Amino acid sequence: MSHISTHIIDTSIGRPAAGVPVRLERRQGAEWHAVGSAETDADGRCKEILPANYPLVAGTYRLAFETATYFASSHVTGLYPVVEITFEVRADEDRFHIPLLLTPHGYTTYRGS
Repeated sequence: MSHISTHIIDTSIGRPAAGVPVRLERRQGAEWHAVGSAETDADGRCKEILPANYPLVAGTYRLAFETATYFASSHVTGLYPVVEITFEVRADEDRFHIPLLLTPHGYTTYRGS
């Protein structure tokens, strides 16, 4: 079964970032097409953002995190209103966990397990 998940830790406060809208998109040619969306839970996680009926095929995908929404709810001004993480899915891969470590003025990511 194919699987794409994510989580966000706000490292400026040392806690999960809850309530962040996240979109999953796939590039086809020069266009990006919506695949799925979710919002991080109280633990900062989207346990599954790839819809069950959507086959994970090889290609270029991106997760777009609406961080302005999160920072506004905390009365914080952030530098990046949207963080986009673009990643490549190869034919033999079917599980992805893409974490985001976030602060108001920076971020980092990696391939999780």
